[in-house]
Parts: sequence; C-alpha cells; structure tokens
Amino acid sequence: MADVVLAIISLEMAVLLFVIALVAGVGISAIGPGGIFVTIALFLLVPISSAEVAGTASLTFIFTGLLAAGLFQRSGDFAEGFAREMAIILSGMSIIGAYTGSQANLVISDEVFGYLLAVFVAVVGGIILYREVHGFEPSNHVQLISTGQRRGTLGTIGFGVGFIGGLLGVGGPVIGVPILVLLGVPMLTALAVAQVQSIFISGFATAGYFLGDAVSIPIAILVGVPQLIGVVVGWRVAHLVAEGRLRIALGVVLLLISPVIAL
Repeated sequence: MADVVLAIISLEMAVLLFVIALVAGVGISAIGPGGIFVTIALFLLVPISSAEVAGTASLTFIFTGLLAAGLFQRSGDFAEGFAREMAIILSGMSIIGAYTGSQANLVISDEVFGYLLAVFVAVVGGIILYREVHGFEPSNHVQLISTGQRRGTLGTIGFGVGFIGGLLGVGGPVIGVPILVLLGVPMLTALAVAQVQSIFISGFATAGYFLGDAVSIPIAILVGVPQLIGVVVGWRVAHLVAEGRLRIALGVVLLLISPVIAL
C-alpha cells in the first residue's frame, strides 16, 4: 500500500518531505533526536499505517546511523572514557528491545500510536529543558560507578531505548542522547555512541516490520537521501555550536511539536 501512496504524492508534498528529512538529518548528528521529525512527518502527512510509518522510518535510520557513526569516529569522539564499552552494551541489548518493540507496534492502533508518540516527544523535551533551566546534574556519572553497576545500567537503558525505538520508529539518538547526557556523558560522546546504537535498533526493528510487510523502500529513499545529506551538515554543526544551545533548542522544538502529533 505504501508504494501505491508514493505514486500519488504530489510534487509539493514530496518537496516538503524532502526538506523535513534534510532538517531531520542535521538534527540526527547535531543534537540526536532529529530523526523523529521524519517519523512525525510520515505519520501526519502520508496516508499510511503507523506500522508502515515506523518500519519505513527505521529503514532510513540504518543508513543515517552508519554515516553518522563513521563521521564521529573520524572526529575522534569515541575516544572519550567508556565510549566504546557503552556502544557495545547499549547496542547489544537494543537488539532484543527493538525487535520486541516492532512486534508490539503491529498490534496497536494508529490512534494509540499517535498518542504514544506525542507523549514520548513531550517527555523527552521536558526532561531536557528541566535540566538546562534548573542546572540539574546527575548524582552519579555513569563512568564513575562500579563496573558491574555501570554495565547493568547501560544494559537496562539499551533494552528500553531499543523497545521504544522499535515501537515508535524513532531510532536511537532521540532517546539515547538525552539519557546519556543526563548520566553525565559529554554531548559529543553521547551523539557518537547513540549513532552506533541506532544502527542495531533500526536494523532489527526494520527486520520485524519487513516480516509484517510494513516497509516502503520507495518512500524510504525519498526521505532517506536528504537525511544523509543533513547528517554531514549536522556533524559539522555539532562541533561548532555550544552544547547548551543545542540541548535547549532540542527541548523547545520537541515540546512545541508534541501537541500537534496528538491532534
């Protein structure tokens, strides 16, 4: 069905989706949660099911994750602290969560999907702004706690991020970056680690949606190509703009968008 929908999308709508995807790509590598704008756009603008929205968006995030991870590796952002360990643990547990989440999506209604997406976006935005406004700092930085506790915490986060990413088709950075930042991980390191995790989340979520015939390759190409362009731009922005400004911008945008999704 999604492929039939692509054939009737107007030129104006195609251009709008292209622009949104381009901006989303910038956000993916600049602040983390950019990819969610593609999920939101597909849900609000394209007449396809919520499963097709999540499955198609997830497919694009495989490639944005690969590109962004390579760029952050090039700029040395995996050298910070336990970055590689975090990437391995988070990614491994995300596999289970992502596939489970994709299967859960297949049994919920489009209306429920919309409400869940709206609530999720609002919560993430609110947490980020609260931290910036009130100067909240974590009592325990994840890199300073014991090895066993650190790995257990990261494993739990990995599964949870994977499940939500698979369920809603929002990839990994939208959830992973805010959580890692709240745990005291530097912004650039959090962005780098979340890109690796996103590859596994999106890959196994996409596999689940493929089994449910809920992935449109043509639509994925339409919104995937501009995302890749945006990822390169966003990677440069992330190294030029102050972390605080990036986080504030992220929180404000997410809070503004969440009511629109629920309508």
